[in-house]
Amino acid sequence: MENRITSLFGVKYPVVQAGMVWCSGWRLAAAVSEAGGLGLIGAGSMYPEVLRDHIRKCRVATDRPFGVNVPLLYPDIQELMNIIAEEKVLIVFTSAGNPAVWTGWLKERGIKVAHVVANSKFALKAEASGVDAIVAEGFEAGGHNGREETTTFCLVPMICDLVKLPVIAAGGIGSGRAMAAAMALGAEGVQVGSAFAVAEESSAHERFKAKIIDASEGDTRLSMKKLVPVRLLKNEFSEAIKGAEARGATVDELSRLLGKGRARLGMFEGDTAQGELEIGQVSAMLNRIRPAGSILEEMIDEFNGVSEKLKRLYF
Repeated sequence: MENRITSLFGVKYPVVQAGMVWCSGWRLAAAVSEAGGLGLIGAGSMYPEVLRDHIRKCRVATDRPFGVNVPLLYPDIQELMNIIAEEKVLIVFTSAGNPAVWTGWLKERGIKVAHVVANSKFALKAEASGVDAIVAEGFEAGGHNGREETTTFCLVPMICDLVKLPVIAAGGIGSGRAMAAAMALGAEGVQVGSAFAVAEESSAHERFKAKIIDASEGDTRLSMKKLVPVRLLKNEFSEAIKGAEARGATVDELSRLLGKGRARLGMFEGDTAQGELEIGQVSAMLNRIRPAGSILEEMIDEFNGVSEKLKRLYF
C-alpha cells in the first residue's frame, strides 16, 4: 500500500493515529507506529519537559517513524517546538492555529508538517504556508471542531479538489470500510482518533474508555460553539453546558462553567460525570478495548476486503 502519504512519512500504511489530549502518550504512539501506521504523541496536554520524556520513551519503544501533534494555541509553544527540534522529531502535525507562523521554522529544521483544517478556506491557507499534507477533519470528529459543521463526506472531496497536496481524511473514521470510503473521496490517508482512544495503550482513564464503549448513537454533541467548538460525550457537565447555551449564555459564562482542567478531570482522571469527555460520533460503533496493533490490523484487513469486493462487483 504505497502512495504520497506512506512515502512522505515512511510508513507501511497511510493511517495516522490522532494526537489526542490525555490519550496519546508514548505507549499509544509507539504501538501504532510498530504496527505500520504513524503514531502521534499529543503535546496539547503536556508540559514541555513531559513532552521530551514521552519523545525519548517512544524512540526507545520503536525504531519506526512517529510524530508529535501540536495545537498552535498552546501557551508555551516556543518551548515545545524547541524540544521537538532538539529531540530530532521529523514529523509534526499542527492544529488549532495559523500554520504560517511555524511551518517555515519547522521545515528549515528538516521536519515534515501536516496541518489539520475543518474548512476549505483554511486548507488553502495551509497549502500556501508550505505544509506537506493537509488533514481534512469533518464534523463527526471528537475534540475541537469546526464551526461550519461540515461532514467528512462533504469536506474531503471539496478539499481534494482545491489543493495539490496529499489529503488525510479525519472524522468518523474507525474502520476499514470508512477508510475505503475516504480513499474513494480522494484522500490518500486517514487519521483515526476515537478508535485508538480505547486502545489498551491509550493513556485515557479506564472509566473514560468504558464510557466510550457504552456510548450509543446520538450520545455525543458539538458544544460551546461560542467559545471553542468541541464534540463531547453526554454527561452531567455536557448537560450543564447545553442548558447554559439554551439560556443564551455569554462567552464569559461558558468560560466560567468550563473552568480549568476539565478535560484532564474526565479523560485522564476518570470523572465521567463532571469531566469534559472529548470523543467522536464513531464512539457508537466501538465495542471493546484491545491493543492498538489489533485495531490497525483489523482496519487494514477490512479495507483490503472492501476494496476486493468493490472490484468484483463493479469492475
